[in-house]
Parts: sequence; structure tokens; C-alpha cells
Amino acid sequence: MEDKISIARVILVRHGQSTYNIERRIQGRLDKSVLTEIGQTTARQVAATLRGMTLDAVYCSPLQRAKQTAEIIVSELANSEAPPPGPQVSPELMEVDLPLWEGMLREEVIEKFPEDYSCWQERPQEFRMVVPEGTAEREHFPVLALHQQAKRFWTEILSRHGGQTILVVAHNGINRCLLSTAIGISPASYHSIQQSNCGISVLNFAIPAGSAFTPDSLPRVQLESMNVTSHLGQNIPTLRPNHTGARLLLVRHGETEWNRNQQFQGQIDIPLNERGKEQAQRAAELLQDVQIDSAVSSTLSRPKETAEIILQQHHPGVELELRDTMKEISHGLWEGKFESEIEGEFPGMLQEWKEAPETVQMPEGENLQQVWERSLEAWRSIVSSAPSGTTVLVVGHDAINKAILCQLFNLETEHFWKFKQGNCSVTVIDYPKGIEGRPVLQAMNITTHLGGGVLDKTAAGAL
Repeated sequence: MEDKISIARVILVRHGQSTYNIERRIQGRLDKSVLTEIGQTTARQVAATLRGMTLDAVYCSPLQRAKQTAEIIVSELANSEAPPPGPQVSPELMEVDLPLWEGMLREEVIEKFPEDYSCWQERPQEFRMVVPEGTAEREHFPVLALHQQAKRFWTEILSRHGGQTILVVAHNGINRCLLSTAIGISPASYHSIQQSNCGISVLNFAIPAGSAFTPDSLPRVQLESMNVTSHLGQNIPTLRPNHTGARLLLVRHGETEWNRNQQFQGQIDIPLNERGKEQAQRAAELLQDVQIDSAVSSTLSRPKETAEIILQQHHPGVELELRDTMKEISHGLWEGKFESEIEGEFPGMLQEWKEAPETVQMPEGENLQQVWERSLEAWRSIVSSAPSGTTVLVVGHDAINKAILCQLFNLETEHFWKFKQGNCSVTVIDYPKGIEGRPVLQAMNITTHLGGGVLDKTAAGAL
């Protein structure tokens, strides 16, 4: 008999803007920084967007900038229908420990510790500090230590909250490590995950009944969204001042009738339904003030039509390029069928697809390794041909987009289900130093323009 699974939903928030953020000082675990007026306002905006959700528990860092953010959110929701409990302080949510740099201006650190700072930026998994302790010294690896700390936090709290929604308010560094350890991302990608002040991320953990976890054996998880800032009046994150590469806007096509009916599409050319066209129009409105210099789509009609709707009103001069390598996974003999029909014809295979997708060869279709290879080829070609300083709209499919997201972090096919891609969701990926540099996932699966608030309410089911 199958174990009963319950979902633990985690709403992850970075603290509001702090005084040290404004001054561009390294904060770390130094507890001298407090929220600015803007930081307090954005904390209230987080509360407004969470209103109507039941929060069963709230956890926060003991550092005052995060604790104050959590307290404002809880206070703002105190008169809601389901007021949340007070914040519980967890030392495992402390920010990255940078004892030799804390309180210094970033420019001072770069000037005084150029080699160390370069290592911190380029090879964070190798970055170390030799910290004086009395008459001895301690070798400290900040990012590796923070990864272990994040694992301890997940181990501590997940078994308590099956079937519940919890709010976690912490810091840039620890939030990156919480996301990374949940998904299986290496410490080498520490700087490839963006966390804006009061940005919201949502993770869904599948918790088997009665299970216990270890730091190296966490439950299955899906990242529903990451670093959403629409509630702050920022549809997508702004470009950083030192950005010289390309920005890519990765969009999944709008809804089709087969999406709605949970019928497998694959490479059958199903057009958008009316809701899908409306979703594409809303995506166009979300991106109307964004510079788009070029656009690429799969050759299938549902992404092509989505791209055309996004471009036609606000970016009419942009030519749309079609690429066959961006087509959806070929489901072979599954295409056109419902789950019940697939189970009848191919017993057990559908469950295997859901639990171990890397092992499945679609009958007369593709396997995920084939999708990995052609999506990577397409993506690298798109990025390498994008001139510096330009923005590219890329409209694809569920499986293709998930494969691209996994490969940003060198994740193999077994991680396929860890990233959600809703119909007409927008994902923002920067290459600050070009195709050979490290990509930065700025925001993922933004669906707030589709009316579901912070949660993805788009159609779920078959690809």
C-alpha cells in the first residue's frame, strides 16, 4: 500500500531593504542593520499579497532586519480571517557568516581582499576565511557551512508541517542555500540564484506520513515560483548595474483545451484555447514596458501564437524566429491520450514517469536525455547569438523549459519535476558576462499577471 503523502508548502521571503543594503555594506551576521522605511513598506506589501492564505507557522532569523520583517507581516495579518501565529526564531536561518568582512563597504572589501573577493564571486564553494580564535585560527568555508545550516533547518521543520503552509523570513544567502539544498543545486551555483528584498518564493514538499529526514535525504520538492516581486510594483527584477550580457525571458505557451482536459499533447499541434489567448495577452501587458530585442519560439502553434500575441501590441517590430529544436517532448503513443488510457495500455509506466522520469522511454517517442540534448543545443545557440545588453523572448513548452532550467544548474534528468512551469508563466534568466559566464536565475514561474496571486493557478496535468 502506498504511503500517504501530504504537501508542506513553504513561502520563502527575504527581509525588506535594510540600512546596510542602502549603504552597500556587507551585513552577514552583524546585527546593526535595521529596516528602512522602504523595507517596512515592502514588508506590508508582502502581507497584503499573503492575505487570504492560512499560515500555520512562521519562522524567522534572529537578526533584527529579518525578525522585524516577519513581525510586520504577522502584525498586518492579525485582523485577517485566519491570523498567523507569532514568528518562531530559528538560529538555522542566520545569514552567511563573513566575520572578516562584516560592516565593511563592498568597495572596501574588493580593494583590500581582491583575490578573496574574486574567489567569493567566481568559486563560492572554495571560498574560505581564516578566522582568529584566541591564540589559534579557524578555517571557515562560509558557503559550504551555510549549505549545511540550510539542510539542518529543513530537517528540523519539514516533518512537523505536512499538509500545512509555513512562512519563512530570512536573508539573501541563507535563502539561496535553502532553495539549493531543497532542489539539489551545488554550492558552486550560490550566486546563480537571485533573492530580492521582500521577494517571494514558493516550494512544495511531498511529505510521506511518518517519515523522518536527514540533512542529506530531504523529501521530494517542487519549486513553484522564485523571487516574485510583482507585489512590490516590479513586474520582473531590474537589471543590475554591472550587467553586460543578455537577458532571456523564458515563457511557457498559454493554455490549450488539452491542457485543460489533462490530455497528453507532446508534438501534436494543438492551438491555444480562448483562455490561453487571454493569458498571452496578460503576459503581453506584464512585459509591455520591457525592452525586447528578439524573439524565438518552438515551431508548434501554441507557443508561436503566444509569442505573436506578446509581441504584436507593444513590440511590433520584433521578428519571431521559429526553432524545431524547441518543440515539446515527443510522447509517442501517449499523445492524444488521457492518463486512464495510458495506464490501461502501458500499466505502471505513467507512475514511473511521475516518480523516476529519467528511466522512461516514451513508446515510439523520446526519452528525457534526448530532450536534454536538443534543448541545451537550442538554448546555447540562442544565448550565444544574443548581443550584449539585449533581451530575448523565448517561448517554449513545459518539458523544454524544465530541461533548460535544470541545465542552468547542471542538474540531470532525474530532477525534471523540480521546476514548475505554468501556462504563460514568465521566467527571467540573465547572463551578466555572456554565454561563458555563470547564468543567474532572477525570477521563475511568475504567474501573478494571471490572477492567482502568489500561487500558480494555471492548468495542471499532462504536457
